[in-house]
Amino acid sequence: NKVKSVVIQPAPLHGVITPPPSKSAAHRAIICAALSKGESRIYPYVPSDDIDATIGVMRVLGAKIQIVDNSLYISGTDTLNVKEAALDCRESGSTLRFLIPVAAAAGGCFTFTGSGCLPSRPIGPYLDSLPAAGVMCETATGGLPLILRGKLRSGVFLLHGNVSSQFITGLLLALPRLTGDSRIMLSSPLESAGYVELTIDMMSHFGVHVTKSDEEYLIKGGQTYAAGDLQVEGDWSQAAFWLAAGALGGHVACERLNMASNQGDMAISDILHRFGAVIVRSGGRIEAQAGNLHGIEIDASQIPDLVPVLAAASCFASGRTVIKNAARLRIKESDRLHTTTLGLRALGAQINETENGLVIDGGRLRGGETQGAGDHRIVMALSIAAAFCEGTSVINGCECVSKSYPEFFRDFKLLGGIADVIDMG
Repeated sequence: NKVKSVVIQPAPLHGVITPPPSKSAAHRAIICAALSKGESRIYPYVPSDDIDATIGVMRVLGAKIQIVDNSLYISGTDTLNVKEAALDCRESGSTLRFLIPVAAAAGGCFTFTGSGCLPSRPIGPYLDSLPAAGVMCETATGGLPLILRGKLRSGVFLLHGNVSSQFITGLLLALPRLTGDSRIMLSSPLESAGYVELTIDMMSHFGVHVTKSDEEYLIKGGQTYAAGDLQVEGDWSQAAFWLAAGALGGHVACERLNMASNQGDMAISDILHRFGAVIVRSGGRIEAQAGNLHGIEIDASQIPDLVPVLAAASCFASGRTVIKNAARLRIKESDRLHTTTLGLRALGAQINETENGLVIDGGRLRGGETQGAGDHRIVMALSIAAAFCEGTSVINGCECVSKSYPEFFRDFKLLGGIADVIDMG
């Protein structure tokens, strides 16, 4: 990607937008379809770097995936025939963590690679648990490249609940395909629990079942995924940016969202309401309008991805906002507690990071030049803040929105935002 900067002039956002399909749901749907016998249609397909990483790896593992008119047609195989392959996960943490156990269940020799900061993102829970289940894990650094050798065996897997839910999802996707029964036991309460529920729902849609009791998951072996069609629900994580813009002084409606979603980031509507915004729901549509915003306390343990945009919104709320239980943000695409702090501070925010969160004293932002830190959610959060600054803002490194939302600035402008993306060569 060429380096790009975006110049944003102050202008409130107004209008109606359809967020892209849920990246979280799409990853899971593509994998389940690829593990099924027969053809599935997954739609709508909207390209992004992360989703295309999952498509690429599943193709290498033997699935036939065609893109026709915004749909994915996936001819899967319930037995992965490929026994040796290099699997490039690009910069997608979901692709890597979901597919390590899936590849291990196939049995063979697989080398996982990645780019950006993915090689240094944690995979410790697998390095701790897979060797006892028959899979040798070779890594020089504790990250990528990672070489897997051997075939995953069913059994008991003990994980901490405060690790990324992606590790639990990866095991849930893989274990039903083994011959024996398995259990995943959690040694502490689960964070981002909604995303594990999303996984279990998606598996159920493709005919594979998991039983949850207390802090453990029971997975019957010998199950097979069944092909089927799926319309992917809208992405609450992306809708959050537009709803925050509505709350800050615009009037924005997001359409085609699932109001009974297991996406944890659906909590954005309740949090903005607590800030003082006016939130109206009707059918699959949700509207956010400005209100008298005031600071609140936010527990981010279940909603880590919302923290950058919530921090941006809190810069305009009177009084103090405290965001806590967000330590996991330090190991995302960037150290998001740090990059959110630096990014907003450059625009004039009164913001400080703590060990596991942020403290923001609201007021007004003047605008200025700031850095996107190579992190799609930081760029998008800063862009929403910039729309409500008093002066012009420049966000450097904005090209990384392609990771999850390549059309972000197109949609920003559709809502009346004034953004000029400049190619820096």
